[in-house]
Amino acid sequence: MDHMLYLSMTGAKQVEWQQAATTNNLANVNTNGFKADQVSFRALPVVGAGTPTRTYVVSNTVGTDLSQGPLQQTGNQSDFALGSPGFFAVQAPDGNEAYTRAGGYVLDDTGMMRTRSGLPILSDGGPLVVPSGDQVLVQSDGTVYAVPQTGANRQPVEVGQIKLVNPGDKAMYKGEDGLFHMNDGSTADADPSVKVTTGALEGSNVNAVESLVQMITNGRMYDMNVKMMTTADQDDQQATALLSLS
Repeated sequence: MDHMLYLSMTGAKQVEWQQAATTNNLANVNTNGFKADQVSFRALPVVGAGTPTRTYVVSNTVGTDLSQGPLQQTGNQSDFALGSPGFFAVQAPDGNEAYTRAGGYVLDDTGMMRTRSGLPILSDGGPLVVPSGDQVLVQSDGTVYAVPQTGANRQPVEVGQIKLVNPGDKAMYKGEDGLFHMNDGSTADADPSVKVTTGALEGSNVNAVESLVQMITNGRMYDMNVKMMTTADQDDQQATALLSLS
């Protein structure tokens, strides 16, 4: 009975972790550029005395769903999205280069281009800075132009190019900060095949209906494991009572 109790307890714990991942996905259904975490179960044999057919399950994070989210046309020139596989580079809070698909920018007091969450947007040479008062134009290849709004010369001036990368799904992981990082700690090379769409934002690729169904399924699995724990405890008590009588 102890084995049954342990297996049930482990199952309930793993379902609880999977429910947390599903809940996080659902909470980000309206987060621009969000990519859903994928979690699955895998069976592991129980090592020890007894029959080798006993197994328990653990949740296994198999990665991130990098499928394209819906492109939402906003008409706002400070919005941009990636219309192809890949990412653009930002400076993470720890100062290192990281990657995201959550497009759109704001200019801070120094003219630095930042994401809506405040992270500096990077070119190969560092953060992109636009002269104060200039209009920003972002091209499909990520090139950024500054257009003076005063003076006689109002010709666009190139200030840099947003670093666009596409090292491949298996070369990256999503960190706890929500940003993507290279597995080996390096920085990805720029990829000219990644294209930018201005005046649009990429929506989350989380399917709200599927996530809700998964949450219901997880709840039922959790209840089933808890019921098995209760049954194992009751059986253990009955066995103990019988042994006491004998």
